Amino acid sequence: MAGIVELEVDGLVVRLARKRVKNLNLRVRRPGGEVEVSAPLRLPEREVVRFVREKRTWIEAKRAQAAASPAALAAEATPGQVAEWRAVVETCVPVLVAAWEPVMGVKAGRLAYRNMTSRWGSCQPATGRICINVRLALYPPECLEYVVVHELCHLLERGHGPRFKALMDAFMPDWRERRAKLR
Repeated sequence: MAGIVELEVDGLVVRLARKRVKNLNLRVRRPGGEVEVSAPLRLPEREVVRFVREKRTWIEAKRAQAAASPAALAAEATPGQVAEWRAVVETCVPVLVAAWEPVMGVKAGRLAYRNMTSRWGSCQPATGRICINVRLALYPPECLEYVVVHELCHLLERGHGPRFKALMDAFMPDWRERRAKLR
């Protein structure tokens, strides 16, 4: 695979990666709305430029969507906003944990809250400690509940294999739809 180069197409910066692929592939990355194109190794650059111009309306719509996403808002948050999110999550999580523990037959240990960029939560099965991302305050309440149930499930099953998924299916049949709202 060749390296990644930056192209400018009508004022739009595009990261172009040459790969062993058959088709052009276009992505708009969150949270910043960066535009990436994967192109076949031998495809002329003018074809990539033509493709990007053709898809400009779609790209701009996706960039606007990315800019308005909770992830983009979180990336620009002030310490005061993060404190507000923490207050919301710290209020909701203990109530959710108390409601789900008897249903799932588990007992959580210490609850912790952090402003994390790459995970929604974590669980240490040995101690029962559960950490929840305060950014969940920016998402619908069912997303926070999904993350709480997900982490409580780790008290029953460490990994994310078939047994874990079966437990999630049993406790929260719509967990996949809830998780999709976080992506």
